[in-house]
Amino acid sequence: MQRKKMHQRLKNLSVAPQTSSITEEQRKQLCALLGDVELSLLYKASVHGYQDSAFHQRCDHQGPTLLVAYNHSGYIFGAYTSVDYTQSGQYITDESTFLFSFQGKIPVCIKVNSGHYARVDDAEMPNFGQQLYFCYNNQPVVYNSGNNGFSLNPATMYGNDTRLTECEVYKVEQSSAVSTEQKPWRNVLWTAERKDKLMEMIRNYKPLVTSVSRVRILMIGPVGAGKSSFFNSINSIFMGRITSKAMSGSAGTSLTTQFRTYPVKDGREGKPLPFVLCDTMGLEEQTGAGLDIEDISSILQGHVPDRYKFNPTSVFQPEEQKASRPASLKEKIHCVVYVIDATKISLMSDKLQEKIASVRRKVNSLGIAQIVLMTKVDEACPQVEENLQSLYLSSYIKSKVQEVSSRLGVPVSCVLPVKNYSQELELELNCDVLLLTALQQMLNFADDYLDDVCSMEDKPK
Repeated sequence: MQRKKMHQRLKNLSVAPQTSSITEEQRKQLCALLGDVELSLLYKASVHGYQDSAFHQRCDHQGPTLLVAYNHSGYIFGAYTSVDYTQSGQYITDESTFLFSFQGKIPVCIKVNSGHYARVDDAEMPNFGQQLYFCYNNQPVVYNSGNNGFSLNPATMYGNDTRLTECEVYKVEQSSAVSTEQKPWRNVLWTAERKDKLMEMIRNYKPLVTSVSRVRILMIGPVGAGKSSFFNSINSIFMGRITSKAMSGSAGTSLTTQFRTYPVKDGREGKPLPFVLCDTMGLEEQTGAGLDIEDISSILQGHVPDRYKFNPTSVFQPEEQKASRPASLKEKIHCVVYVIDATKISLMSDKLQEKIASVRRKVNSLGIAQIVLMTKVDEACPQVEENLQSLYLSSYIKSKVQEVSSRLGVPVSCVLPVKNYSQELELELNCDVLLLTALQQMLNFADDYLDDVCSMEDKPK
């Protein structure tokens, strides 16, 4: 009789409904990271126990899975792997693996570092990069070994609180819905004909004001966001091969130390195109570091010469260059582009956000047109990394566009997602279409500014 009651209790436990601890909005955000997928709960530590045997009983041979952990401080974080758990004892290489942590409402991803294994497929609880161990030693804790498989900050990822209140594992399956039925939130023609048409429109563009032969577009943004890379990418498209004229990279401090004006030629022997991309030192949140607001003001008004070397501790003095007259319209900036890394929008500090807001106030006072270029969209969303044409089908990228719009105070229509060339050896059609579309919009906005200037000058005094 006792054995029968025990059997019934075990049976009831095994069929008890498992409720997910993530909210519907969080579920949507996590699905957006992975593409058109559905999540089904396989394992819940508070129900099945924190033992490795319970985990493997429910999670082995299930295909791609997403682990979601919760701690006492309210952090929600975890990891994705596309390779089955099988207790093989093998070191797993899986470039799709990533860690994530909700920063506010948005999950921020951390990819496995190059040259490191994604995880060890052993009989214990899940570990990632031989660095982050979930339910370590069959206890409700997370353990960071300090290995460098992932570039993670424990304070940012889980608030340095290793005590778990819950750990769940979800099976990740492709949605039964046909993805081609999804309606893109922006329409783009991903064709060679569209690329050729954009290039022709840019070649034939003539600024509204005859005294301006080439519009000047100023790139402003944090260190490493991709300002110089955007110029290199545009230059590559018109040269027909990958080029690297402007120094770019991912250093902690700005690689650009001079004000540079980059004309772009239509091919190696071609004539200069009707625009100039102006590159600046990166914005930094610390006072006395990076580009100064007063320097930006001088650039906007056309006072700073090409190759002027910035000094973060001393602002530009027009007298140094004997600037005794106001700059002409052709020397001024006609469109300002804020370059923002899509993977770091949620991590933008209040100081940096305020610095950008100060720049925006100055640009607004001069009536100059403004656009946001959102770079590294492929690094921000695995779905987009796999297929750039899915960019405007990604609800995650859409949420990033809305977030940067809200943070910087610009209309959503003025936020343009792109992928710069960085490690590619050949040009790629989808990349070209996005970059050229962004450049064409910059030329349109420059015309809007020139139109306003002409209207003001034509008014009776």
